[in-house]
Amino acid sequence: MTIQDKTTLEQAKAHGLTSDEFHRICDLLGRVPNFTELGIFSVMWSEHCSYKSSRPFLRKLPTEGPRVLQGPGENAGVVDIGDGQAVVFKIESHNHPSFVEPRQGAATGVGGILRDVFTMGARPIALLNSLRFGEKDNPRTRFLLNGVVDGIAGYGNCVGVPTVGGEIYFDKCYNGNNLVNAFCLGLVDTDKIFLGKATGSGNAVIYFGSKTGRDGIHGASLLASSEFDETTEEKRPTVQVGDPFTEKLLIEATLELLQQDWVIGIQDMGAAGLTSSSFEMASRGGTGVELNVSQVPLREEGMTPYEILLSESQERMLAVVKAEYEEAALALLKKWDLDAAVVGRVIEEPVVRIIQNDTVYANLPVSIVVDGALDQRRKTAKPKYLLDIDHVDLTEVPEPERGDAGLKRLLGSLNIASREWVYEQYDHMVQTNTLVLPGSDAAVLRIKGSSKAIAISVDCNARYCYLDPFRGAQIAVAECSRNIVCSGAEPIGLTNCLNFGNPEKPEIMWQFEQGVFGIAEACKFLEIPVVSGNVSLYNETKGTAIHPTPTVAVVGLIENVDQVMTQWFKNEGDCIALLGLTMEELAGSEYLNVIFDETRGTPPLLELAQERKVQSLCLKLIRENLLHSAHDCAEGGLAVALAESCFTGPQNKGATVSLQSTLRKDALVFGESQSRILISFAPEQKALIQQKAEKSGVEFELLGKVEGKRLNIQINDEEYINTDLTILKDIWKNALGDYARQIT
Repeated sequence: MTIQDKTTLEQAKAHGLTSDEFHRICDLLGRVPNFTELGIFSVMWSEHCSYKSSRPFLRKLPTEGPRVLQGPGENAGVVDIGDGQAVVFKIESHNHPSFVEPRQGAATGVGGILRDVFTMGARPIALLNSLRFGEKDNPRTRFLLNGVVDGIAGYGNCVGVPTVGGEIYFDKCYNGNNLVNAFCLGLVDTDKIFLGKATGSGNAVIYFGSKTGRDGIHGASLLASSEFDETTEEKRPTVQVGDPFTEKLLIEATLELLQQDWVIGIQDMGAAGLTSSSFEMASRGGTGVELNVSQVPLREEGMTPYEILLSESQERMLAVVKAEYEEAALALLKKWDLDAAVVGRVIEEPVVRIIQNDTVYANLPVSIVVDGALDQRRKTAKPKYLLDIDHVDLTEVPEPERGDAGLKRLLGSLNIASREWVYEQYDHMVQTNTLVLPGSDAAVLRIKGSSKAIAISVDCNARYCYLDPFRGAQIAVAECSRNIVCSGAEPIGLTNCLNFGNPEKPEIMWQFEQGVFGIAEACKFLEIPVVSGNVSLYNETKGTAIHPTPTVAVVGLIENVDQVMTQWFKNEGDCIALLGLTMEELAGSEYLNVIFDETRGTPPLLELAQERKVQSLCLKLIRENLLHSAHDCAEGGLAVALAESCFTGPQNKGATVSLQSTLRKDALVFGESQSRILISFAPEQKALIQQKAEKSGVEFELLGKVEGKRLNIQINDEEYINTDLTILKDIWKNALGDYARQIT
C-alpha cells in the first residue's frame, strides 16, 4: 500500500519551496507529491543542499591540479602529499544554528565537519575555525562569543582532535547574524580513500551511530535557507544537540570498519539527515535504495517517516556494505557501543523507496530529487552603497604627530588583539602533532613517521569584500596563502566557505558573483586548486545583510620539518627587512576603522604577479635557511606586524626601525598594502638576501635591527613610535579576554 495524501501549494510554501518549484515537482513526477515526499523535496531543493543559486558561479573555480585526488562533489577534498599519503579537508558553515543556540550550534558544526573528513577514511588531526560577531557594544555579542567558543572547545576537546588556530572578527554587520565556519583536516593512505556511493544490488544499507530523534528537523530547509526575522528565537528546536563522546566512538568505529574489505560506500548524515545521505549515495552510484525506516534506531516514540527522514540528529552515519559481511559489520559497530541496524538495500531501479510497516510513504526517482532543482539565474546589480563610499579623501583625515597612541588602540582592537583567551580553552596539543601553536601566521602539524609537516590557515577581511568583493576575495586567497608561505610551506589546496546575504536580492548576488570570480582568478594565478567548500546564504536579519565574507582556508606542505618558520624575532642583533612595496593606502584599513570609525574607499591594490614573486622569494629564503622569522603584514600594517614579531615569541625582543619615505606617516606604518612580508635574518646574510630579492623583482627594504625591549620606529630621522614592549604586549594580550569576561 502507498500513502497518496496529496499536498497543496500552501504546504509547499510552508516548507520553503516556491510556487514554481512546487509546480516543477508535480510536472517531473507526473503527480502531486505526498507529505513525506514534499518534505524530501523541501530539504533536497533547499539552498543549503542544492546550491541552486550558486552552482553557475562555482563552476568558475579551478578544481584540478597534479596533487588533487578528489575535488568538489564529495564529502571533502583530497590532496596528495606523497609517499602514499593524502590530506582530506573541508570548511563548512553552521551560522544560523549558532546564532539561535550558540553552544550547541557551534558544537554540532565541529561534529559535522569531523564526520565529513573521517567518512572519507581519514583520521582527523586538526580543527580550525573562522568566527564573526557583532560590534562589542551590542548586548548579544558577548553572549554569542562565549557560547560559541565554549561549544567549540567542549566538542573538540572531548573528541580528541586539536583545535590549532583560527580567526575572529567583530563588526556591526554581524549584529544580527554571527558566522561560525569550521574547518577539519585529516590524514589518509591514498589506497584507503572512501567515497559516498551506493552500488551493488542487494548490498546492505547500514545505519550506525546515535539514535534518531526529532531535533534538527528542517534545519537545512527552513533555518539555514532563509533569513532571520522576529520568529528567529522560535527556531531553537531546529538546532541539533551534539554528543562528542559518541562522536569519538563513531570516529574509531568508522575507521576500523573501513580497514575491512566490506564497505562499498559511506556518508555521514549531516544537513537533511537520512534523506540527503541515501539520495546522494544512490545518485553517485547510479542506483536506487529501498529504506525501511521501521528499522531505524529511534530515541522518541511515534516518529513518522517524515520526521525520521528529515531529522538532523547528530553522530549518525550510513554505509553500504557487501551483503555477505553485514553481520560482521554490525558486530564490529556494536562492539563500539553504537546503535547499528540494516535499514535498507541497494536496488537497481534508480529510485529511493521509503517503507514503514509495509506501507510505502515515498517513491521518488533519484535524479529528480538530487538534480531536479533548476539553477536559479538570479539577477545581479552593483549595490548603490558603493557610490557613497568609493573613495577616501586623506586630506580630510587628520594626521597625528606621533603613532604611539594609534598603535596602542590598534593592538587593543578586538580584530587584532591576541586570541589567547580563545586558544587557552582549546586543547591544541592532543595527538602530539602540533609543531607551531596558535598565534603565528599558520598552524603547523607534523606527519608522524615522515620528515613532512602540514601548515593550515584561514582568512578573510570582510571589510575589503564589502568595499570591493572581487578584490577582497582575491586578497583573502593571497593573504591566506602568504600565511602558509610564512610558515615555510608550499600552498597545495584551498577550501572555501562563502557567507553572503539573501541571494534573492540582485545586490547580494552581485557580491557573490564578484567574490567567487575573485577567488577563481587568484587561485588560478597562484596555482592553488579549490578542492571543497560550502555556500551559506541568507545571512541576513530584517533586511540587513552581513558584509560578504568569502572565507578561505589554505593547506600547505613542508617537505622538511626542520624548515618550519614562525613570525617572532629570535636573536638580538638580527636585521629586520620588508619584502614588498608600501604605498599610501589607508582605505578599508583597521586604522581608519578604529581611529576614525570609517569604512570606505577602495581596498589595497593587489597585483597577483607581484604577490607570487614575494611568496616565491620568501619560501626560497626559508628553504635555504636564510631567515630567522617571517610574518605577513596584514591588519594594522607594518607597525602591528613589528609589534607582533617582538612579543609573540617566548621572550620579548625589541626592534629599532628607521624609515625614509614621502608617504603620510600613519599610512606608512598603519596602512595595509598587500604582498608584504616582514623578515629577520643574521646580519651576514644581508647582501645575499638583497641580491636574491633584486633578482626576483621583489622590493627589499632594510628597516633596522632586533634589539632592546622597546619598539622604536623613526620616520625621516624623527621619532614616531617609542614604547616599552611590556606595555604594548599587555594591551594586546588582555583586550579580548577582558572583554569576554565582563559581566553585564
